[in-house]
Amino acid sequence: MRPILRRLVASTAATGALVLAGCSAPSTPDGSSGGTTLVVATSDEPDALNPVLNYGVDGASLIFDGLVARAADNRLVAGLATDLPLLSADGRTVTAKLRDGVQFHDGTVLSAQDVVFTYQAVLDPKVDSTLRSDLDMVESVTAPDPATVVFRLRYPYAPFLQRLTLGIVPAKLLSGQDINTAGFNRKPVGTGPYRVDSWTPGDRLVLTANERYFGGRPANDRLVVAFVADDNVRAQRMRAGEFDAAELPPKLASVFDTDAAYQVQRVPTADYRGVMLPSGNPVLADPAVRRALNLAVDRSAMVSGILGGAGEPAFGPIPPTSEFAEPSIIGKPTADTAAAGALLDAAGWTPGPGGVRVKDGRTARFTLMYPASDTLRKDLALAVTADAKKIGIEVTPAGLTWDAIDPRMKSDALLMGYGTPYDPDFVSYKLFGSRFAGQGYFNPGSYRSEVVDRALQDGRDQYDPARRKAAYARFQQQLATDVPWLFLTYLRHTYVLKASVQGVTPRVEAHEHGVANSIWWNIDTWTRS
Repeated sequence: MRPILRRLVASTAATGALVLAGCSAPSTPDGSSGGTTLVVATSDEPDALNPVLNYGVDGASLIFDGLVARAADNRLVAGLATDLPLLSADGRTVTAKLRDGVQFHDGTVLSAQDVVFTYQAVLDPKVDSTLRSDLDMVESVTAPDPATVVFRLRYPYAPFLQRLTLGIVPAKLLSGQDINTAGFNRKPVGTGPYRVDSWTPGDRLVLTANERYFGGRPANDRLVVAFVADDNVRAQRMRAGEFDAAELPPKLASVFDTDAAYQVQRVPTADYRGVMLPSGNPVLADPAVRRALNLAVDRSAMVSGILGGAGEPAFGPIPPTSEFAEPSIIGKPTADTAAAGALLDAAGWTPGPGGVRVKDGRTARFTLMYPASDTLRKDLALAVTADAKKIGIEVTPAGLTWDAIDPRMKSDALLMGYGTPYDPDFVSYKLFGSRFAGQGYFNPGSYRSEVVDRALQDGRDQYDPARRKAAYARFQQQLATDVPWLFLTYLRHTYVLKASVQGVTPRVEAHEHGVANSIWWNIDTWTRS
């Protein structure tokens, strides 16, 4: 997926690195002794700290709360609502009751009108919210009284409660403003466990404990999120003691394994990497080529060699940790070049000059694009290139900018990343549905399948768990037959923490991480021994 988050360039020299306040001598926000400051480092910096503009929408924003939240197992639990919202018998009305006395950081009491304003802002076409299409089932949001919110849906949508993790913003601070450019986006006010103290672009975000948090005051006084785009610099600064925790690539994280001063967390994810195979490419349009490539790639070698063991082979877009995962699609994690070659032979692709196969005068070659700044995707692209060569398919890897990649996605393959541990509808409906074919990063390869379309629609229409599971089984099976993607690996997100940090509770993570979707989802409960 093209990054929603903007990577801002931090200093790449140790002498140019800013030492964060509180790193060496933690203190309380007002400077007195005795408090605790935790400092974490991530590669990605958000564009805005506003849920309406896609910040922390899956219930881990630290600054905001949704009507519902997610527990350590990603199960839905009550958030700002007293209980999980109620669904009507026809599946088209959802009613939420708010907790009494919840306050925003400025002391304003939360009301149902704030919830109405938040969702109406997302649905407002004048607001540049990427979430609007996710809520296209919402017909209206109303507040019959200050403690009640009612959603009326245009059609039943099974996972709708999972859309209610969206953080709620205060109506009085944004009403009448251009939300796209509001100062609120950089200095927001929420109800969450932390309030924003300061944000220095390209450097850090400083959060302080919300003394009035309805879930209980955070166990620490201050949280500093350092934005350090360069992986090596982030690792160096972790080693220098500047950070309590840092997101690091698997190979850099493994260096800390033998040091008792640190703990390394390898967190299971739904974050997959794969090759999108566009139907507009004359070579890749042949199902035999796609299926042969699927047999030829050595997923186990990618996991052990490129990921350093921090991942699992991938065969589809629904992670093994999901209740909707279909076991019948799991193939051999190692390459089967003999079977791949036999498949190509049978389809009329015969070896030509240099061992590259040819059929009807067409050479079996294509370009595989990847974002040039992403070293992991580069390594995976090179591995696919090498595996394809073994069966007579010539792949040309091309590291490009996203601006260069965009216009070529309908004809050239692309090393992509996606994935959600939440409902399978969230990503797959748009990524593989025919109605989204060729719409930017929604189904960029223009894959079309009536079987998949029907299964994806059934998955969102059916409330019965067994029927939903059957629908997504059909979806995965058809995808495995058609091979519009080469699913390669699921990643394990890797983090290094000081051994003194306690209270860490990893949970299965999404493709996106950074400030809101990382191991520090519950950092308000962390302590340091």
